[in-house]
Amino acid sequence: MRRTILGTAAATAAMLLLAGCSGAIDTGTGTPDASSGDIPRPAACDADSPFIAVSLPNLTNPYYVAMQTGFQEAGEEAGFEVQVQIANDDDAQQLAQVEAMLQQEPCALALNAVKSGPGAAIVAAANAAGVPVFTVNVGIDPDALEAQGASIVQYLGADNYAGGEQMAEQVLADMGEDAELNIGFVTEPDETPTVTRDQGFEDTISANPNATIVASVDGNVKPDDSLEATTEMLSGNPDINVIFASTGPATYGALQALAGRTDVALYGFCASEEPIVAPYAGCVAQEPESYGAQVIEQIGAWIDGAEPEAEILLPLKVFTAGETPAPGEVG
Repeated sequence: MRRTILGTAAATAAMLLLAGCSGAIDTGTGTPDASSGDIPRPAACDADSPFIAVSLPNLTNPYYVAMQTGFQEAGEEAGFEVQVQIANDDDAQQLAQVEAMLQQEPCALALNAVKSGPGAAIVAAANAAGVPVFTVNVGIDPDALEAQGASIVQYLGADNYAGGEQMAEQVLADMGEDAELNIGFVTEPDETPTVTRDQGFEDTISANPNATIVASVDGNVKPDDSLEATTEMLSGNPDINVIFASTGPATYGALQALAGRTDVALYGFCASEEPIVAPYAGCVAQEPESYGAQVIEQIGAWIDGAEPEAEILLPLKVFTAGETPAPGEVG
């Protein structure tokens, strides 16, 4: 389905107005209880080595390998007992794993949900057990949280809206502010970070009146799925000359689908350690190892009496032609 950027101008203006009023972009964190002072404090928080439960989606994506390292190394340094469970991208398995960890009465749960909607049930389970939830990278859908009557303490992750903005600005700088752009998205509509990244890109690229988003496909945050989705998108839309891929695996899959083509430029969130060589034109990178470490720091500070911020948004690094993201700098 073809849709023009100009056609979304009213909705975009409304969103920007709301963002300006709130001072932050909504990343799906719901309504944390941090400011109300009613964060539960399990007895495990006062143990010599407080037990921190960590739940991650998979270890096939280098992003989560780096994040696991951050949790484990920072946890050991801080004197925590950290247990990491890997859900293999299965929502039901993630819920079961967390429920099993909750039986061990942790001090806190650090959650990177597989999907934003089903993640609300995991938060609700932790709430019922009296365990505070610190989310990282993937926000929990606010409507799903409300439906569950659940809440989180904090969200920590990349400033995803800014990441989309940065890549759209790079497209405008590279190709011109009035160039004809037929853009395809390789994204993941069921996760709040990718939706936010796409919105940042779409809002910013709309400065070019000749920019049109002609297609959007689900790469499912997996290289093989993104390769297949990109191939099908290009086949059905031969006029595409720009692709925005809003995850690292999507960028890698799209790059394989382009197979050296020179008539399409690829921008996105960085694939792990891939050189920025045409058709790959630019990317923004997160630092997931740091994110894991920072969540541990936030939990430690809360145990010591600090009031957690409801939302911590972190800047991203931009890489352009000729550069290569370092290990651990991924999308």
